[in-house]
Amino acid sequence: MAIKRITANLNAPSIPELKTFYQELFGLDVLMDFGWIATLGADIQAPVQLSLATSGGEGTPVPELSIEVDNVDDLHAKAIELGHDILYGPEDENWGVRRFMLHDPADNLINVMQHL
Repeated sequence: MAIKRITANLNAPSIPELKTFYQELFGLDVLMDFGWIATLGADIQAPVQLSLATSGGEGTPVPELSIEVDNVDDLHAKAIELGHDILYGPEDENWGVRRFMLHDPADNLINVMQHL
């Protein structure tokens, strides 16, 4: 047996509001939208990963999603420009990432990170 994909499913009280958040901040495209579920994505291949955690590191709570980007500082500036509250960071962590954390409109905690 081979794993083909792992998909994160976030509770979305308002799909249009969450779609806008992930499209504006992360540039994700709508791949499917049935009204009660929408799938967003990017046209890239990514490794299959599942992280299990008892904390988010540095005393932060465990985030629902970690999104790796190529320039965390640019995305941090974009998040500020879009009016999003930053809960943590940006910080260089001792495990080799630079990251910040924010909530999406459904209150899911998002860890945005870049490997150093």
